[in-house]
Amino acid sequence: MTARTTHKRKTTPGTWPVVRVLRDRNAGLYLTGLVVSGFGTSALWLVSGVWVKDLTGSDGLAALCMLAMWAPTLAGPALGTLADRVRRKPLLITLNLLMAALLPALFAVDSPDAVWLLFAVLCVYGAVGVVHDAAESALVAAAVDRRLLGDFNGLRMTAGEGMKLVAPPVGAAVYAALGGTGVVALDAVTFVLAAGVCAALRVEEERPRRPATDWRRRTAEGARYLWGHPRLRPLVLAGGAMMLCAGVAGPTVYAVVDALGHSPAYAGALYAAQGAGSLLIGVVAGPALRRLGERRFAAAGIALLAVALAVRAVPYDAVALASGAAAGAGMPAVLVAALTAVQRATPGELMGRVTATANSLIFVPNVFGLAVGAVLVELVDVPVLLLVLGAALPAAALPLARRPALTDAPGSPPATEPT
Repeated sequence: MTARTTHKRKTTPGTWPVVRVLRDRNAGLYLTGLVVSGFGTSALWLVSGVWVKDLTGSDGLAALCMLAMWAPTLAGPALGTLADRVRRKPLLITLNLLMAALLPALFAVDSPDAVWLLFAVLCVYGAVGVVHDAAESALVAAAVDRRLLGDFNGLRMTAGEGMKLVAPPVGAAVYAALGGTGVVALDAVTFVLAAGVCAALRVEEERPRRPATDWRRRTAEGARYLWGHPRLRPLVLAGGAMMLCAGVAGPTVYAVVDALGHSPAYAGALYAAQGAGSLLIGVVAGPALRRLGERRFAAAGIALLAVALAVRAVPYDAVALASGAAAGAGMPAVLVAALTAVQRATPGELMGRVTATANSLIFVPNVFGLAVGAVLVELVDVPVLLLVLGAALPAAALPLARRPALTDAPGSPPATEPT
């Protein structure tokens, strides 16, 4: 499957790449759609747990909301096959309208007996998100200037993290005023708006060829391509190992807040500092990728996260806030490097499957890490746990340690085929 844009890009030599991304019509529309849909998703992500807690009084059931949204990631390779079976732009429009139509079913969630419906919709929400991300990545790779993919993905990270800072308090305010149904209505509207943004993209796609193999073999093709690619496999493995350690560290945040002598609400300040770090790294990601190359940029992100975790338990506010900002910069560096490499090195007809497989390998370990961390935080002294994680994290960069191929060297053109 191939796609081409139907407008002429104005790429002025010497213009700052971020400005060039924002001047690109398709890139600007993509970022607008991400901001709109990310706002609704982040608001619902926060409110769903609060909603379940209010209805049932159960902390365990409230925590299951996050699991319900993450669980479909386990089926990422199979779900990504759909993104390679049809044209991506119509698929994205359909998925957005599907969720806009499905979410109003949650208006019926008004008692503990109806909570199962919320979990069911959240599972569908997660599955649609997996397909959506795979199709979007494939369409971005075709519609955005390849030289600007690193800059675009960095700005994409900035936009996403920005919504995580803005949307939760807005969602909480809407929930306080109108209840869970108010947030559901808000999210449904954002899906309709995102569908409109997708419809405005000027991209022409060829109809995909009828597959010559069955569904299982097509699913395996994406995993086989990713695993056999010497450029992509190390980045994805490093990303998964990094997210595993980050997941283990996640449950320590309230213990850190307690050590600082603050109320649990102070965790919001630490998350804000983390978000600020992510916003910054998103802006500089493109130039850093060109200067360092994907492997070195990812390794630098892992090193930064290792230092951040190692010093997080120091009982001073300034250190804790700086640690949050460093962690917020370190993690996205690895994710942007891996996603950009996948978009540059994967043929269009495989992009959905490879992207979904990469996302599963990177993000599923985070879920397991969160579960392990929830246990360890009760059994192990938190400063010791953080020091161990900080010392262990450099091992996540071991897959990146071999001498980079020519196409990974800073300033060299990206490869489009396996080396």
